[in-house]
Amino acid sequence: MDAVFFPPGKSANVLRGAFGTVLGASATPAEYSRLFRPGRALGESPSGLADWPRPFIFRASHLDGISIPEGGRFFVDVHVFDLRTSVLPHFRATFEQLATHGIGPGRGRAQLERIEQLDLEDHPELAAAEPSAPASISLDADGQPASRVRVRFLTPTELKSDGRVSQRPDFGVLFGRLRDRISTLRSLYGAEPYHLDYRGLADRAAQVALKDYRLAWEHVERRSGRTGQVHPLGGFTGTAEYEGELAEFLPWLRAARWVGVGRQTVWGKGDVRVLP
Repeated sequence: MDAVFFPPGKSANVLRGAFGTVLGASATPAEYSRLFRPGRALGESPSGLADWPRPFIFRASHLDGISIPEGGRFFVDVHVFDLRTSVLPHFRATFEQLATHGIGPGRGRAQLERIEQLDLEDHPELAAAEPSAPASISLDADGQPASRVRVRFLTPTELKSDGRVSQRPDFGVLFGRLRDRISTLRSLYGAEPYHLDYRGLADRAAQVALKDYRLAWEHVERRSGRTGQVHPLGGFTGTAEYEGELAEFLPWLRAARWVGVGRQTVWGKGDVRVLP
């Protein structure tokens, strides 16, 4: 393997770019569209979205600003949401081609050694019917009361409300974007749409107070090799503490680790973790 460099704040975007380039050259137009341009492949969106969420996200923030030496090793996490078709062969074939295509600013060649499935014993919130089956997470409350929770925005997170970027992570906004994200993924890629009491959830989420937050804004940009356009990759990182009737919302917050929340999740943004 060659030396590989992941620019600060852009590791997941570097992976996404290499993946899209190789996939576009090796997959059929239908396969490429389904994974990388799903709005063109699947027809009308049940949510009316113009820009559909892709059926996967990369998690690679641990590689930000890291140089992997020649012969070194690194790993990335990929979360896949499409339950209607097998996409693992496409990921395997595409990552195998990085041995010749290369990755990162210097096009360092990287050889795929192995693919491992998530160990569910390390993540009790997840479950699977059998070892080879897709993992699932229940959004039902466990019956235990919860009046306070602290979360960490591990990667830059950008939340919009009323068409504007929110400057603070109010719970109603955070939950609203998370609810929309999960319900859209379920409608597009799951077994059936998720039927929710949207108004009731929104009203109750609005009653949860943001008690404290400590954020840092990160400003990162990427330039599209396809269009030449510059896209911001920034957002806030840090912690926030909420207080209120939170029991029904905890499963949703835990799910944010796996699906992401806010804008540009496919580029690694919006990784939210519930803290002890």
